[in-house]
Amino acid sequence: MGRIKRFFWKAPSKDTDFGNSVQSILGFPPKDTQLYERVFTHRSIDKIDDKGVRINYERLEFLGDSVLSTVVSSYLFENLPTKDEGYLTLMRSKIVRRDFLNEIGKGLGLQKLLRSNVIQQHYGEDIHGNLLEALIGAVLVDLGYDTCVNFIQTKVIDPHVNLDALENKVLSYKALLMNWFQRNKMTYNYELFDDTGNESQKHHGARLYVNGKVVSKARETSKKRAVEKASQRAYYMYQDQINGSMLNH
Repeated sequence: MGRIKRFFWKAPSKDTDFGNSVQSILGFPPKDTQLYERVFTHRSIDKIDDKGVRINYERLEFLGDSVLSTVVSSYLFENLPTKDEGYLTLMRSKIVRRDFLNEIGKGLGLQKLLRSNVIQQHYGEDIHGNLLEALIGAVLVDLGYDTCVNFIQTKVIDPHVNLDALENKVLSYKALLMNWFQRNKMTYNYELFDDTGNESQKHHGARLYVNGKVVSKARETSKKRAVEKASQRAYYMYQDQINGSMLNH
């Protein structure tokens, strides 16, 4: 009797699952899967490669930040041919700002692939934007500049960048208010305090005083965010007056 060949189904490996997950995010297959493993490795894993380089996303994040700025600059240069350097610089800062990148990274579900020894609640919001920049850096190294430009165009610019809407986007409510208060000789100050309550993650509170009275308050996971949120709430109180004064200048 001849030998009977038996074929057994083999479950997909973790590497295959990871590669498929990366491909679903990118929209095209990666070449070097190990490179993308760095993208989704937090420094808390504390591993080094054969060359003594730490295995985490931080170097790729640095690279991705640079190429993203270059691609966005090129996009603005081509699409706003009559605008000067100052306007282009301001618009670029509105596109590459941290909260904007955080929203995109969160929408892509990047954090789900992250390996870390840190509790998820302790990451902070910036982890989403950090991973997005690291992913951009990996695409550049893995597949070249043209593919990286295409990735930024299809995942960042096309679905999220509206130049008309961005023109009126306020980058810093605090800076806007301070300028307006000073022009109108109004006194103001921010009071910061801890406001953790029953939550495990530390929170900070901020109160904004204008002419000696509290006009807004907010709480956030960082002092900077608490101040900005309190400023945003105060801006909406003064919005009509601020816009009116801007029209007169």
